[in-house]
Amino acid sequence: MPVVSQPLHRALGLTDDEAVRIDEILGRPANGLELAMYSIMWSEHCSYKSSRIHLGRLPTEAPWVLVGPGENAGVVDVGDGIAAAIRIESHNHPSAIEPYQGAATGVGGILRDIFTMGARPIALMDPLRFGPLDDPRSRWIAEGVISGVSGYGNAVGVPTIGGEVVFDRTYKGNPLVNVLCLGVLPTERLVLGQASGVGNLAVLLGSSTGRDGIGGVSVLASAGFSADDDGDKRPSVQVGDPYEEKRLIEACLQLLDEGLVIGIQDLGGAGLTCATSETASRGGVGMDVDVSAVPRREPGMEAHEVMTSESQERMLAIVEPGGLDRVLAICERWEVTAAVMGRVTDSGSLRILDGFDGEVLADVPASSLHDEAPLYDRPMAEPEAPSGPSGEDLQAPADVGADLLDLLVDPAWVYRQYDHQLFLNTVVGPGDDAAVLKLRHPTTGVETGRGLAMTTDGNHRWCSVDPRGGTARVVAESLMNLACVGARPLAVVNCLNFGNPEHPEVMWQLSEAVDGLAEACVAFGVPVVGGNVSLYNESAGTDIDPTPVIGLLGMVDDLVRRPPGATLVDGHRLVLLGPSDVSLDGSLWGATWDARGGVLAPLDLELHQRVVDLVRELVVSGRVDGVHDVSAGGLGVAVAEMVSRSGVGAHLARIDDHRALFGEGPSRVVVVVDPECVSEVLAAAEAAQVPTTRIGLATGDRLIVKGLLDVSVDDVAAAHTDRLPEALGAGTTNR
Repeated sequence: MPVVSQPLHRALGLTDDEAVRIDEILGRPANGLELAMYSIMWSEHCSYKSSRIHLGRLPTEAPWVLVGPGENAGVVDVGDGIAAAIRIESHNHPSAIEPYQGAATGVGGILRDIFTMGARPIALMDPLRFGPLDDPRSRWIAEGVISGVSGYGNAVGVPTIGGEVVFDRTYKGNPLVNVLCLGVLPTERLVLGQASGVGNLAVLLGSSTGRDGIGGVSVLASAGFSADDDGDKRPSVQVGDPYEEKRLIEACLQLLDEGLVIGIQDLGGAGLTCATSETASRGGVGMDVDVSAVPRREPGMEAHEVMTSESQERMLAIVEPGGLDRVLAICERWEVTAAVMGRVTDSGSLRILDGFDGEVLADVPASSLHDEAPLYDRPMAEPEAPSGPSGEDLQAPADVGADLLDLLVDPAWVYRQYDHQLFLNTVVGPGDDAAVLKLRHPTTGVETGRGLAMTTDGNHRWCSVDPRGGTARVVAESLMNLACVGARPLAVVNCLNFGNPEHPEVMWQLSEAVDGLAEACVAFGVPVVGGNVSLYNESAGTDIDPTPVIGLLGMVDDLVRRPPGATLVDGHRLVLLGPSDVSLDGSLWGATWDARGGVLAPLDLELHQRVVDLVRELVVSGRVDGVHDVSAGGLGVAVAEMVSRSGVGAHLARIDDHRALFGEGPSRVVVVVDPECVSEVLAAAEAAQVPTTRIGLATGDRLIVKGLLDVSVDDVAAAHTDRLPEALGAGTTNR
């Protein structure tokens, strides 16, 4: 172990109290290897020691939930003998240091979370957040991250079908790189990450172990950034190989198909220490690990390096001795390295040995690493109200049209870096309110006639004003996005991105956000099947705004037509469904003028459900020819995006001022309706007790809001589509 000038446990990130607790568990002083193992397993990233007390308030059960939180991915039954596995993770801190590899290995890790459940990964989504576009380092991070996501996802052969791209000053120095993956599996192939059967073997599959990624996310995600420490942290960032991952996917799925695997676990955060302790603890067994049997790609690696390295593309499989030869043969076929490095025991202990008959280097209860980490109920305090004006305090803009154009940013340039048509399942790809995939049987490939829909959503501006109310609105927006493609919700996963949990204000924000998430999910009847908490998102001592990101999986029960999307049809009427209550507080327009406080527009959960149900029914029945959720930027941005995508202008009325144009409020959708169907749509809304406003006509080559603005379609399209390519390399990224 390295020589340090402070006690070893402190150098490893353990507190004095934690070190005392470890010695109590062991009944003796821990040695250096044992302290290193506890330090990563008891880290914030692996143990959730600051957030577990709050996460227990989330609703996690439903009849269709097969696997909830606590495993590698959530799994839900989607009918026809098919299950869907879904997971979202963060790779924020590694991506701030090495953007390409940080993002690429984030993709690799989330893929392994899915196929370790027995599912074939079929889609990725990437909610990304960076500092402002006028900041050179933020642009460098953005280019590297986008290139890393595309480089890994495209090469491994899994389509990236959507996500988000946000630029804001709160993420300067600390980007958020969240990655979601969806997979499908025959229900009988479901396997869990647990060991069983005394005498069974632990086989390490995949890449050899190196010094890249020692500590990795388990260390980086438990500390913020100073202005000058990036260089010191670069060795902790893992290096990915998508081609190795592809071979590993195919080998693991064949092992599962042939029933050769009793339990399987990916090696992500905390590496071998995590995989061995978690599989043993979940199965109520122990494990002996021969550290000398672990394939290594660097000479002279010590035991603590092998056990804490987060080198990528590795899996741990529990197999019966009688099946070992077949396991090795399958791995050889797929050119995947396989090595027996462990044995299941009945001791309950995780023992690290130098040879199965050699020296015992560490001996700890497996459960103490996995589920006996400290549980902190950290102090909470509501932050003081932000200084300065709120959006409602601002003067009306001198040029409403110019302000509207300044709010438009189309992420299409980002999506062009991704292959979103791999597998030829994609019905609705990046850029719409939600993505839609054909649901095929994972074994036969036969289409079911149904579709899976996915969306990811977050809004730090709302959550900064009101973490509880803002998070509930994000969930509500996710439901509306699914409704816009004709889908009903099945399950939520969440990525809770917050600042330093040692700051009472941050813990208050986290607790409030969890309550908002719980309230909305209970009201809408949607279980939370998994998630991730990313803390210590701070740079130079400044916490990011609270940013819970919601991933929502839904079902299109009868995929008979492609949803109409956010487009206009010349001569059709525009109707606003939903309430008129809006606020400039927490709005995108207010944030551009540095007015970030105030009070959000109210969310009526029952009304929102009625609007969601109405929108879904209108889309499924084909009674609307365009549909778009109204969210960031308000009605003005929603219609402008539809103008840009369709090349058709719009003449709007009944929008009295900039507040009505840019104000944001929940439960609002613009639908585009054939004149002959308007009365039918209005009657359906009335029957559903949903307010409606006829706001205008799709026509011509100009976007006109009576009394407020008059801009050409070409100017709208240019403002919408040109900003990112101009800022981020005119359509190419550089590693």
